[in-house]
Amino acid sequence: MVEDRILFKKGKQKEFLDLVKSNLNVVSVRGILQFGLDLKYSTLKDYYSEKLLLPKGLFENLIYLAKIKKVGNVKYIKGNWGQIKGGKARRVKI
Repeated sequence: MVEDRILFKKGKQKEFLDLVKSNLNVVSVRGILQFGLDLKYSTLKDYYSEKLLLPKGLFENLIYLAKIKKVGNVKYIKGNWGQIKGGKARRVKI
């Protein structure tokens, strides 16, 4: 089963990761990886540039690590969000 994702408003996911970065007292986004997250740097960069949506588990881990009390308006969406429509658009009509 695919893990649920967190949908931020445009620009807010990057803002959230900047808040995590400042609370953890690291200089760059790469510094977040030193806290034991099983994540590739390239994937973290894609989250930072908002190419990918954050998984719910990673989001909750980051909140716990950075000791963030309140996160703004976020929406939890299904892990397969957007795949159904994309699949229908690629279907061959005979």
